[in-house]
Amino acid sequence: MKVLITGATGLIGQELTKLLLQNNHTVHYLTTSTLKIQNRDNYYGFYWNPKEGKIDENCLDGVDTIIHLAGASISKRWTNSYKQELIESRLLSANLLFHLLKKSPNQVKHYISASGTAIYPDSDTAIYDETSTAIDNSFLGNLVVKWEESADQFQLLNIKVAKMRTGVVFSNKGGALPEMIKPIKMFVGSGFGTGKQLQTWIHLNDIAGLYNFAIQNQTEGIINAVAPNTISNQALTKAIAQGLHRPLFLPNIPQWVMKLILGEMHILLFNNKNILPKRALDLGFQFQFPTAEKALQNLLK
Repeated sequence: MKVLITGATGLIGQELTKLLLQNNHTVHYLTTSTLKIQNRDNYYGFYWNPKEGKIDENCLDGVDTIIHLAGASISKRWTNSYKQELIESRLLSANLLFHLLKKSPNQVKHYISASGTAIYPDSDTAIYDETSTAIDNSFLGNLVVKWEESADQFQLLNIKVAKMRTGVVFSNKGGALPEMIKPIKMFVGSGFGTGKQLQTWIHLNDIAGLYNFAIQNQTEGIINAVAPNTISNQALTKAIAQGLHRPLFLPNIPQWVMKLILGEMHILLFNNKNILPKRALDLGFQFQFPTAEKALQNLLK
């Protein structure tokens, strides 16, 4: 197959690209930097600039599936201007692809968009699967709604659409885990708040594998891209400390302290959500790392 990826140089994009090339697929990727354009061994780069509405139309040549991963990182302080960037980086890029497909003869049959578990409300009791319709009334919840609406428009072109609601991606190559590891390595690690809040997560290998699985099976609709076993913040902190052979002796950090440090973004550390990957399991996807303990054994080697 021939797959077009946006965000191919990001954490998930790099791992997915490697997996697709290993499986003899051809990868086209879009980049905003002409310096990152390469053409080698079934791996071809094309320039785009969503803010300026520019895109190399050759990127669609022979493409069956589009995977849209591009979007500004949520792990920066959410100023009003950065909130706008979070929205625009997702919507402008999706709209640019939509309008290109609308005017160009092409054979694209499948559009897979990254999405987020932030759409689900904070809850001590709810268990969310892909049939859950509750939406969190927060900036991130509304961002995910707009993000998914930008994906749904591709159905107007008779293209199958899948939306990957992704939890925290565990990797030793970047993302959240190295930031969790740093204070624990320095003997100043601790949990947040009560530590009882459940964390939804997925190993980098499994998120790449789930995208590949969705491509192979032409999967449509919402997919909770999370591991089947959640873990509390306290248990996760302890598991990392054990893996690093470090003690935990400091009290948990209160929520108000992290709010002072991180601003509105601090809610990412304190939200409590129990989310299940029901569709992935029902469709037969096999997680390599179904538990956080197994994932950490692999990543903390």
